[in-house]
Amino acid sequence: MERIVLGDVEIIRVVEYQGPFVPAERIVPGLRETAWSGAGADGAPALAPEHYDPASGAYIGALQTWVVRSGGRTVLVDTGVGNGRERPSTPMFHRREGRFPELLAAAGVRPEEVDVVVNTHLHADHVGWNTTEKDGGWAPMFPNAEYYLPAADRAFFDPAAKHAARDGGAVDPQRWAEWDLVFEDSVAPVLAAGQAVEWSGSLRLDSALVLEEAPGHTPGSSVLRVDSGGERAVFVGDLMHSPVQLAHPSCSSCFCLDQAQAAASRLRILERAAAERELVIPAHFAGAGAARVSRQGAGFAADWVR
Repeated sequence: MERIVLGDVEIIRVVEYQGPFVPAERIVPGLRETAWSGAGADGAPALAPEHYDPASGAYIGALQTWVVRSGGRTVLVDTGVGNGRERPSTPMFHRREGRFPELLAAAGVRPEEVDVVVNTHLHADHVGWNTTEKDGGWAPMFPNAEYYLPAADRAFFDPAAKHAARDGGAVDPQRWAEWDLVFEDSVAPVLAAGQAVEWSGSLRLDSALVLEEAPGHTPGSSVLRVDSGGERAVFVGDLMHSPVQLAHPSCSSCFCLDQAQAAASRLRILERAAAERELVIPAHFAGAGAARVSRQGAGFAADWVR
């Protein structure tokens, strides 16, 4: 279990899954194989074996939650996939049975002790453990927590919403069907319980933690900044899925709804991280999972924190 201390803030990594996902060429469209292998002038430093499997060509990633202890409170950053969810379009997530509650307990966290849940955005692998099965339905897993949801994502993904993106056919109807399932079992119960806090722009959680919008991956994608004792970090959610995007920051993942806007947000966040020596903590990096970045040509180099 990985532990990082920044000033008065403690950060603990809870890994729900780490291993191969989809073919690397699919996860970040437009990149040649050399960008993953490190071969050739356009390649990043070799990503194998922690982030890429050259034998199968698979992208290696992680599903994880970060426990942040700040100002006497326990904060969770994203909540993974969850168990027993209907995700027919995503076999890896479909009716999954994992050990997340046990892993959280091993990190010293009981559900009733969680004060704040931050969903950087409302995709299935960031909200799944928001809720748990109860009396044949779904209820908030963390009964005493406030759940911070990006208002733009709530407006976009809510099945009750009527907007051009839903009705205009710009997104595959199958994706909408699965997003509706995600909202129903992992977001709506939190709203119904009165535990949701919708926010936009930026929002300070305490003296060390600030939420900021970084749209593109989804309309409400956000980052969480940490500033304590002169040390800084930024939880970047799905602004990046792989370190290959450090070397190629203009390349967005296949999951980004607005590729150009996601790239602009990524570059802005990475530029600031490099300038201010912020530790970059993405949602899906395997291996060390966090890095300090510096400018290197048109992209960025990583100094892994282990």
